[in-house]
Amino acid sequence: MPSVKSSRVHPKYKTDYRVRNWSEYEQGLRARGDVRIWFGGDAIANWPAKSSGGPGGPRLYSDLAIETSLTLRTVFRLPLRQTEGFVSSLLRMLGLDHLPVPDHTTCRRRGRNRSSSRRRRAKQ
Repeated sequence: MPSVKSSRVHPKYKTDYRVRNWSEYEQGLRARGDVRIWFGGDAIANWPAKSSGGPGGPRLYSDLAIETSLTLRTVFRLPLRQTEGFVSSLLRMLGLDHLPVPDHTTCRRRGRNRSSSRRRRAKQ
């Protein structure tokens, strides 16, 4: 019996790929782990919630803050509590400690309506 399993791909359709420039290949592999996130001036200005003037208590977090947190959650596949910590550390690294970080319960509650409407649009 052969000790090596045969490939499921037929040899006719198998592509030959050989790395010719190893330094460039290595640099490309390292670049896959590079994460760059930045906040523009308009995002920083609109991060805190504005007063609605309506009845009830004021919102602590803007829709932009909730949307950004939920987007980062989706991209990095994080649970809500880890998303809260991740956004907090991002803001701290960017020197934006003064911006409020949406807590996990608010993200869950306010994100429900957004995700369901987005899913409906995607299916159409």
